[in-house]
Formats: sequence, structure tokens, C-alpha cells
Amino acid sequence: MPLPEQVPSSIARVRTQKTDSVDFSTDSVVVEEPLEIRLKRGSVEEQLGITMRTPGSDLELAAGFIWGEGFLVQQDDLLEIKVCADRALTPRQRANVVIAEVSESSSLPSRSLERRFTMTSACGVCGSTNIDDLHKRGINNVTQVGFSTKDLAGMTEFLDSGQNIFEKTGGLHAALLVDPAGKPRIIREDVGRHNAVDKVIGSMVMGRDLPLSGWVLVVSSRVGYEIVQKAIVAGVSAVVGVSAPTSLAIDLASQFNMSLLAFARNGKAKVYLPLLG
Repeated sequence: MPLPEQVPSSIARVRTQKTDSVDFSTDSVVVEEPLEIRLKRGSVEEQLGITMRTPGSDLELAAGFIWGEGFLVQQDDLLEIKVCADRALTPRQRANVVIAEVSESSSLPSRSLERRFTMTSACGVCGSTNIDDLHKRGINNVTQVGFSTKDLAGMTEFLDSGQNIFEKTGGLHAALLVDPAGKPRIIREDVGRHNAVDKVIGSMVMGRDLPLSGWVLVVSSRVGYEIVQKAIVAGVSAVVGVSAPTSLAIDLASQFNMSLLAFARNGKAKVYLPLLG
């Protein structure tokens, strides 16, 4: 029996109250459903967490998540990533469970699975303990980006042609990877800004294409710590955001030599330097 189709948007009935009348219509709304991510090593299968996401590119989301959180250290150690086939679950439930199988000989994560957590679509740090975590994991500084500030500031324009679901619903974030030649390569949308980033990075993990030296991550949202963290672990050289950054994101970017631009709109952007105190 095939799994039920999961679509990124749905139709809602709408009642619009005007000054002297009421109108009834329909509206496209973004779908938000839970996704359980499991990690399998040999015969041991454990739950990592549950995130609220927009269905679509779920395997990429899981791959990006386990890479960013340090549960996968070498890309070749990812043996398989698939939707759950447990017949004890309903087809709908199976569609909302993804299992990432890693090699038994793979490096153990620096943090134990006692970090199981439930993430929301607005998840922040997602379980990471503090800013020293990446240093403890041995993550290296990223390489300097090869683009001018003007070129980086204009990369948010690439988002316009790739946000198909946003155009219908107005309720999604987008993440885009731009290659060292300045070409937009992969864009994903999700109700969660961190999920959208996991999807694009996860696509590169599955293709064994990390590290992303010289690449740029462009996001349609504010730039928080978790977005910069995921980019650094993937080796991304610069992050460009449409909205504001946070102090922790600025601090983290400066510590790992990453270029951070925000408020990038209409070819203009602010370049964020190390904090003054």
C-alpha cells in the first residue's frame, strides 16, 4: 500500500469581515506536520527528535540535521536514509518518520542521545549546549568567501524565483545555496527556517559534496545562531539573510571566520563585524 501523498500546502475556508459585509472564500495555507528523526547504528535504533516541518525533502532534512548536530561526522558513514516501513504504524504515521542508518564503525557523536528533544518549527539552538560546542567537536574555520559585498548583497534576488510555495501561502522560509561561481544551485522551503537550511545542506550531505568551501547560504529569514552553526559545520563561507541577525550569530560567525550579511535587500546589506562587548 503506497504512503499517502503529503503536500506542502492545503486549502482553508476563509470568512472575511468587511465594514458592512461578510465575504466567504478559500485560501492556500502552508502544511505543518511532525517529522520524527531516528538514528540507526547496527541493530540499535533510537529517536533523535521530532520537528514540525512542511512535508517535502524529508530525507534531506534528516541528513542535514544529523550532520549539523554531530551525529554524522563522515559523509561516507551514511549508509541509508529512508522513510519508516514499520507496519505497526499507520501509513500516515510511517510517512512522518525518517530513519538515518550510519555505519557501526562511524565515529560516535560528541554528545549522547540523552539529548532527545522535541523541536518546533521555530526551533532555536535545538539542543546544542553553548557556543563552545563547535570547538569541542573540532570544527575548523571556514574559508574566506570569494565574492564582493555587493555581489553577496544581491544574492537574495535569487530567492524570488524559487519560493513557489511561499507565493501561494505567504507562510514559508527559504534557504538557498550559491556555488563559488555565483550560480544558485539548490533552494528549499519550509515552515521552519532551520528546517529549510537542513534540507539544502542535507542534499549536499547525501551527494557527498561537503565541505562547501566558497559557497554562500542565503536565507529569507532572520539569521540566528542555529543557522550560522549549521552553515559552519557544512563549511559554508558566508551567510546572507534578508532579516536581522542575533548577537550570538554574529559572535559565532566571527569566531569561525565566516562572512555574515543581514538586511540584504535591493542590492544593499549590512556586514556584521565582531561584537564590541
